[in-house]
Amino acid sequence: MSLEGFVDTLDLARWQFAVTTVYHFFFVPVTISLVAITAGLQTAWYRTGKEKYLRLTKFYGKLFLINIAMGVVTGLVQEFQFGMNWSDYSRFVGDVFGAPLALEGLLAFFVESTFIGLWMFGWDRLPKLVHLACIWMVVLGTQLSAYFILAANSWMQNPVGFRINPERGRAELTDLWAVLTNKVVLVTYPHTIFAAFMVGGAFVAAVALWHLLRRPDVDRDVFRTALKIGAVIVLAASAGVALTGDQQGKVMTEVQPMKMAAAEALYETEKPAALSLFTIGTLDGSKEVFSIKVPYLLSFLGTGSFDGEVKGINSLQEAYERLYGPGSYNPNIPLAYWTFRLMIGVGLSTGAIALWLLWATRKGRAPARWLIWVVAPLPLLPLLANCFGWIFTETGRQPWLVFGLMPTASGVSPGTTATELIISLAGFTVLYGVLGFVEVKLMLRTIRAGLAGTDAPPPESDPDDAPDAAEPLSFAY
Repeated sequence: MSLEGFVDTLDLARWQFAVTTVYHFFFVPVTISLVAITAGLQTAWYRTGKEKYLRLTKFYGKLFLINIAMGVVTGLVQEFQFGMNWSDYSRFVGDVFGAPLALEGLLAFFVESTFIGLWMFGWDRLPKLVHLACIWMVVLGTQLSAYFILAANSWMQNPVGFRINPERGRAELTDLWAVLTNKVVLVTYPHTIFAAFMVGGAFVAAVALWHLLRRPDVDRDVFRTALKIGAVIVLAASAGVALTGDQQGKVMTEVQPMKMAAAEALYETEKPAALSLFTIGTLDGSKEVFSIKVPYLLSFLGTGSFDGEVKGINSLQEAYERLYGPGSYNPNIPLAYWTFRLMIGVGLSTGAIALWLLWATRKGRAPARWLIWVVAPLPLLPLLANCFGWIFTETGRQPWLVFGLMPTASGVSPGTTATELIISLAGFTVLYGVLGFVEVKLMLRTIRAGLAGTDAPPPESDPDDAPDAAEPLSFAY
């Protein structure tokens, strides 16, 4: 294969993995957060006996079930990606990745799937407390699943607990505990979970807001409760994201200083270092042209000290050349810079909207009609912030698949051709388009149907298109 052909194959393999991963991640934060919110609502019903909590539990519980089904389907593709397009990578990391991914599949996913079934079909069949325990076991399963997957990913950012077998040319696990307590996963896990709750809280609030605006005389008290719960969750999660993000920045500066330098487009080492709010650079991202900066802030974010030193891209490039040999060790600087800021900016805007919703509906006030324009963006903003964060995390590690051990170019399957990748990428695009249509259709249909026991028909919907809201949910309850 020619060099040009190899580069094209590598780029296509990266594009395919990026597309399938980001698409799958659309469902992950909703699943992680919505199951916990549903469990919280059912707990409130168990403790208070108030019917509104039971109705909200069944309503948001069905939305959770639709979402997790799609998440499982799209997640299976990720497993195939490793074998199809990244066989050399899989061979190199398999002995290390096998442990956390096995724990995720055999323990976490087993717990999730078992207790989801018991919860779905256990209404009026299991004692209330046992049934409540089932949904909390699903919450536990999702948390374990997230942790084990993040532990595997964190090993790519900061490899620990392994040795290199020179005969087999691969990394081999020597300390599972070191992998599971990697300093990267210890800060990444809470940051990811808080970010997921921003999505779930925003989703709950947006659905409730839609009902309050379009059906103000139907279940008003119930949806006001849901709106407040969702908005409060967004605000609390936003604070958690900020606190854990601060810690994550310090760990990132320690283990991946080039990623922090790329996030700031910092070319020269500075002490103290300022954080830019806006920067214009050359088209190739090699030099800063204009920037608006906040003095000392980058030093604090990276080191915890306002006069701490932050290494620049140029000095790190020189150091990496001495350590790893000739080559470029810079990630895509403009991409890292802007995804980092979009992650923060979009996340902050979500918290501001949630705060405004609480203010606009205080003391029994009805939400203003113009807030209908907030319904769609509200859950999408934190979801986009999550995606920007992961794009930054993965592209900022480049040119490494496993930092300091395996370049991305070394991980692609040697037998994969550009033609195969184009065909499979086109197939995934069509398939995911169909799945996305089905997901949105089911979600909107369920949202329009409203709460169980509602007498009023859903607005602007075909009576044959929506299930009778007074009937039990056929596949779940």
